[in-house]
Amino acid sequence: MTEAVSTNRVLTIPNLVTFTRLLGVGLFWWVLLVQDNIALAAWLVFTIGWTDWIDGYLARRLNQVSELGRVLDPVADRLMIASAVIGGLIVGVVPVAVGALLIAREVLVGLVAIYLAARGGGTIDVRYYGKVATFLLYGAIPAFYLVAAGFMEWFLRPTGWVAAVVGLALYWYVAVSYIGDTRHRLAALKSPTGPQEV
Repeated sequence: MTEAVSTNRVLTIPNLVTFTRLLGVGLFWWVLLVQDNIALAAWLVFTIGWTDWIDGYLARRLNQVSELGRVLDPVADRLMIASAVIGGLIVGVVPVAVGALLIAREVLVGLVAIYLAARGGGTIDVRYYGKVATFLLYGAIPAFYLVAAGFMEWFLRPTGWVAAVVGLALYWYVAVSYIGDTRHRLAALKSPTGPQEV
């Protein structure tokens, strides 16, 4: 299968899905802080997170890969995870250790991405293990919410912790890999032959 070519199109079906997921982040905050409905907030995190594959699949399937989509898709993921963690810390449902490690990682990767873009290196390519980590964390965080709401604590508490620990380990491993990717990308830009694939 040949790789789809990115375009500058904005109005595409995959981008519509991504915009919907971004709107879901705002809905999550309203449900959590205004309605004080922890269970519904958990299901929103779960749904928004685990539908992440839909926009990417549609973009490739419909040949509607766009530069906007390539930027917005990971932004939607980062916003949802950050919102779920910070919101969970505010209402006391996400363990502080898990929340602190997730926030620190997001800040680190965000700074690396900004530095790379500022130096003309483009964007960081998503790694497979990063997707796996995101998948696990999108299971762990709602599990903590549902435990706080009184749902199946006997099952969700240990399951949530296992998913969180494995997901965090992979998340930090990928963060270190991103730093290496950034160094290689910037070194390639400085080389006489110009940028190379890394």
